[in-house]
Amino acid sequence: MVAASPPAPAVTAIRGPVLTFTGDPFAAGSQATARHEPDAIIVLADGKIARVGPAAEIAPLLSPGTDVVDYGRDALIMPGFIDCHVHYPQTQIIGSYGRQLLDWLTKYTFVAEQQFAEPAHAEAVAAVYLKENLRNGITTACVYCTVHPHSADRLFAAAERLDMRLLAGKVMMDRNAPAALTDTAQGSYDESKALIGKWHGRGRLGYAITPRYPGSSTPDQLALAGALRAEFPDCHLQSHLSENRREIAWMAELFPARKNYLDIFDHYGLLGPRTIYGHGIHLDDGELQRMAATGSAIAHCPTSNLFLGSGCFDMARTTKAGVRVGLATDLGAGTTFSVLGTLGEAYKVGQLGGQALSPWQAFYLATRGSARALYLDDRIGSIAEGMEADLVVLDLRSTPIIDFRMRHASDLAEALFIQMTMGDDRAVQATYVAGRCAYRRPALAFG
Repeated sequence: MVAASPPAPAVTAIRGPVLTFTGDPFAAGSQATARHEPDAIIVLADGKIARVGPAAEIAPLLSPGTDVVDYGRDALIMPGFIDCHVHYPQTQIIGSYGRQLLDWLTKYTFVAEQQFAEPAHAEAVAAVYLKENLRNGITTACVYCTVHPHSADRLFAAAERLDMRLLAGKVMMDRNAPAALTDTAQGSYDESKALIGKWHGRGRLGYAITPRYPGSSTPDQLALAGALRAEFPDCHLQSHLSENRREIAWMAELFPARKNYLDIFDHYGLLGPRTIYGHGIHLDDGELQRMAATGSAIAHCPTSNLFLGSGCFDMARTTKAGVRVGLATDLGAGTTFSVLGTLGEAYKVGQLGGQALSPWQAFYLATRGSARALYLDDRIGSIAEGMEADLVVLDLRSTPIIDFRMRHASDLAEALFIQMTMGDDRAVQATYVAGRCAYRRPALAFG
């Protein structure tokens, strides 16, 4: 169940095995970066982690009467999962059959998004979307809304009530879409600027300037997106990049003066820190080098890339080039809210490219790696004193077959791999948002 949001007690604590990362296992390996404590206590106060360490050290320091929730030895407490690229308006079209990217947009996405002209519809879908996030341990997301400003208003308001950290923005789209879904270059600038003034930096909310992709924005609109970015450099910026080969060929037709897809964004001042692009499947070496040099990031969207037949993202090549990479569900072409399921698909994509994703790398991507991609790793993505208290508690024996399989796990790495290849929402025992238990799984019964 998703809990209501009364204030959390001033000081609470949770106990159980803890896993977090202090660095990047892609660069430095798991031994230097993974921190596992088999029996830890995390003290939560005022929305942050006040203290964390071995239970034997922390327990004597607790104030008398401190409420300690003990999740037991078959749990694993981790930083809350982070979804770097997702379309909340597409929640209602998950699992729609038989199209690749550009046809998917026409047949499904643009039809669904027109319903968001009605504010009540946006509010209802936002509630479902955030509830599913909490059921799957997602505590932060970077979200696309629709072209309608109130689609962002309703999502921000719902996240604020839950005290969730959220990045989002209204889509800027002034061509190659139904008339009911297009704005104008100046109108999109004005509406985005108004939303920035209303929501950016309010509580745990941040605004993401959101030109959908160059195919749906005129040069004038992209130029004004760049102007917004220059005016508000602490905002995020999100878009799509090199997802589908037909799309890439179309971008070359629309922008013949630009040398490649990335150069379109570069030309309009849309690269840099706090910029994250979904997909990035078909980038050449020069594009990767430019992304790394500007500090721009890629959101890896494995279930979407497979579902739409877009291609296989090369994680090893991208991280070797020094590009920041985060993990994304990319709903609704993505097919699951489950971060565990998304990691399992990321592993399979790596296998197809001859570069298996280790469980350490996978869970880093879902936590600290995604926080780093969003330039939020000073606040979220790790379990350490002073960090925001967004946490997920996994049940490592959540189904009968996982319980059976875990009896044969030889170490933590194997246990993690079992979770990311076999686990789903049932593995999420609890989700903590700013130190408050915002979701607690109903009891499971199996024999």
